Amino acid sequence: MAKIIGIIVVFASVLGGFILSGGQFMALVHPFEVMIIGGAALGGFLQSNPGSMFMHVLKKSLSMFSSRFTHAYYLDVLRLLYEILNKSRREGMMAIEADVEDPSASPIFSKYPVILKDTRMTAYICDYLRVMSSGNMAPHELEGLFDMEIASLKEELEHPAHAVAKIADGLPAMGIVAAVLGIVITMSILAEADNAQIGEKVGTALVGTFLGILASYGFFGPLATSLEHDAKEELNVYESIKACLVASASGMPPSLAVEFGRKVLYPAHRPSFSELEQAMRGS
Repeated sequence: MAKIIGIIVVFASVLGGFILSGGQFMALVHPFEVMIIGGAALGGFLQSNPGSMFMHVLKKSLSMFSSRFTHAYYLDVLRLLYEILNKSRREGMMAIEADVEDPSASPIFSKYPVILKDTRMTAYICDYLRVMSSGNMAPHELEGLFDMEIASLKEELEHPAHAVAKIADGLPAMGIVAAVLGIVITMSILAEADNAQIGEKVGTALVGTFLGILASYGFFGPLATSLEHDAKEELNVYESIKACLVASASGMPPSLAVEFGRKVLYPAHRPSFSELEQAMRGS
C-alpha cells in the first residue's frame, strides 16, 4: 500500500504543481518521446542482462506491491523448521527422509504452502537436511558450506536491483537523447516555421528531458531500492534457516535451535519469544 501511495504522491505533486502553475496537461503528452526514452532504456537493459532477466525483474517488480515477508511468514518458516527437527530428534534422521525427498507429499511441508511454493527455499532446506542426515559433517563444516551458498545467493538475489538501478542511472541521459533529437527537428524547420511552431517543438524536446529525469528519480530509482530491500529480506530468511540448522547440528534441541533462527530475523516482523513458543506447542 505504501508503494502505491508513493507513486500517487509523485504523480500528484509533479502534475498537480505543473497544472496549478498554469501548465496544460496535454503539453506533456508526447508518445514518440516516450517511445524514444522507453525503447532505448529497454534495449540497454536487454543488452546488459541475461535473456531471462527481463521477465524475472518484471515479476519481482509486480510483487513489490505486496511483500510476502510478513510476521506470519517468518513464524511459518520457524514452525516448519521446528517440526522437521523435532521429528528427526524423536524418530531419527532417517524418519524425515521421505519428507526431504518429496516435500510436496510431506505432511509437514504441506502445512506451509507459501514456503512449499518457493522451490528455491524448499530445496535449500531439504539439501541441508540431507547433508545433516549423512552424519559425516562437523557443525563448523556445515556452517562453512552454508556461507558459501549464501554468498552466491546474495549475488543472484541482488541482480534484479542492480539491473534496474543501472537503467535508472541511464534514464536522464535517454531523456537528453530525446531532447537533442527534438532540437534537431526544430532546427530543420527554422526556415519555414513561425514562432509558435518553434516554441512547440522546443517544448516537446524539453518534455523528453523531463520524462527521463522523472522516470529515473521518481519511479525506477525507488523500484531499484525496493528490489534491494526485498533481496535483503529474503537473504535474511536464508540466514535464519542456516542458524537453526547449524544450531541443531551442534546438538541444540529443536526448541532452542529455532530460537537461534528467530534472533537472526530483522526486528520489524520478528515473532516474539512467547509467540514462537505458542506456535511450537500448537505444532
